[in-house]
Amino acid sequence: MVWVRSEYAGELAVVSAWLAALIPWNLTYASIPGYGTILYLRYPFLEVQYLVGWTIDDRSFFLHSIPAALRNQAGQVVADAYLAWAAGSTLIAVAVLTAIAYYLAEERVENGPVDPVRLIGGLLLAAGIVLLAATYLLVTLGVPGIPLPVGTLLLGALGAILLLADRREDAVDETEYRADDAE
Repeated sequence: MVWVRSEYAGELAVVSAWLAALIPWNLTYASIPGYGTILYLRYPFLEVQYLVGWTIDDRSFFLHSIPAALRNQAGQVVADAYLAWAAGSTLIAVAVLTAIAYYLAEERVENGPVDPVRLIGGLLLAAGIVLLAATYLLVTLGVPGIPLPVGTLLLGALGAILLLADRREDAVDETEYRADDAE
């Protein structure tokens, strides 16, 4: 069973890559006794921390880019999870750059040595797997709260759909095929 028609696979690949850059791959809500609660929103290229019930230097909202997060976590228990996050974000960045090139020069990219739909699908699936590993590391290394890898699962699903898309030029529309058989 094909999830996306051949003629729409390119558009889905571009939109999927852009969506991958905008949705959080991990949401974590943690209650820390004696301090309050914290909400982590981890996007591919930044992390948002919102503290409820406590302030640090009169702030309750923190925004970290990947380099800042890596620098803050260097030598900490969760450093490996943040390195996995950086690797997954790199895969998403390559998918987004490929999608931009595909959007701007569709015919040239289509005629290249690699199918851009499969490339973007593979990159998104790989990013989903790496970010799922980062989520696993966050859980096993003792980060408080329960992470919800919603974006990670979406990345994996979109990547799999793109990899399974029927990309043959001679792909026949199933409805036309069934109509011909009925006559």
